[in-house]
Amino acid sequence: MKIRKLVGKVHLWLGFASGLLVLFLGITGCMLAYQREIEYATQPYHFVAHQNEEKLPPSKLREIADAQLPGKMAHSVSYEQGKASKVVYFSFEPEYYFTVFLNPYTGDVIKVKDMDKDFFRILIMGHYYLWLPPEVGQPIVASGTLVFVLMLLTGLILWWPKNKAARKQRFSVKWGARWRRVNYDMHNVLGFYMTWVAIFIGLTGLIMGFQWFSKSVYWAASGGESLVEFYEPHSDPAQQVSHTDMPAMDRVWLKMLEEHQQVGGSLEVHVPHDDEASIETAINPDTDTYWRGDYRYFDQYTLEEIPVTHSFGRFSEASLADKIIRMNYDIHVGAIGGIVGKTIAFFASLIAASLPVTGFAIWWGRRKNKETKKPERVRKLKVN
Repeated sequence: MKIRKLVGKVHLWLGFASGLLVLFLGITGCMLAYQREIEYATQPYHFVAHQNEEKLPPSKLREIADAQLPGKMAHSVSYEQGKASKVVYFSFEPEYYFTVFLNPYTGDVIKVKDMDKDFFRILIMGHYYLWLPPEVGQPIVASGTLVFVLMLLTGLILWWPKNKAARKQRFSVKWGARWRRVNYDMHNVLGFYMTWVAIFIGLTGLIMGFQWFSKSVYWAASGGESLVEFYEPHSDPAQQVSHTDMPAMDRVWLKMLEEHQQVGGSLEVHVPHDDEASIETAINPDTDTYWRGDYRYFDQYTLEEIPVTHSFGRFSEASLADKIIRMNYDIHVGAIGGIVGKTIAFFASLIAASLPVTGFAIWWGRRKNKETKKPERVRKLKVN
């Protein structure tokens, strides 16, 4: 009982320390669960009708998009059946993030979008960084996530029934009782059911938030191997050879096009940002998730493929530990389970957001009870 009381104190003070942050992350997590579905339903510029014509090469689409954003450096060009091609412009210094949507068959510009003004982009920046500078907000969110995981574990200990008579009360909410009892049951019962999903949301958040945690997970999953940090392989300007007038990124695109047509999904070609950069391509057969993407890197002069040793290389060469790291984001948002997984993640986030509120109500109610009982004890002492 002393241990249980100590765990209760730890649970209470952890709740005070992280309650507002958990409430915020839970609500924003709910709003982000169906991001893609909402965007596709409300933003028609994502779609282009299929045509029996050849699509324009990435260099041509980039040239058209460059005219819309003079002075900006293109990052990538993407293709997907039935969707508009996207030319993404992204930079940290100077900071900007734009997406140009184009018809891949005609090159017509459908929309130029400043992603820093996009609703979901703003929401993500709050969810990841609390709208603070990343070096400030990210450690706060990661630390709050760690506290949340500890609260889930201490909550399970407190939930565990003391005896057989109390066991039934731990699995159902007594909706017909007084509001305090309903509130108590919602905190305990819904918290118990939510824990088995939220623990994965929390742990995947820790993988994104702490390098030491992601390295530890990789080490355990790989049987003792170290996680290789992502890096971009370099091209060798000294190996430059003469080609046709076709730009290197177009030649790589043609090289990958046949495989893309066989696999389906999306094809993305990155623009080399300097003379030593490689040309990265990504073929994702399932555009609802990211973990199955096949990432390839090519020398921009010789067009030879450059092998990599980090997790984001060829999917066929990815180890179990690599796939776990790749799956991390898809697990975090529930996309790994399709629309059902997103729905489960939505309700888990919603219940997680409610726990600080119901927990505070439990604490406040007990505190008020102690205050009302104290004068009664004082009166009895005076009478005696």
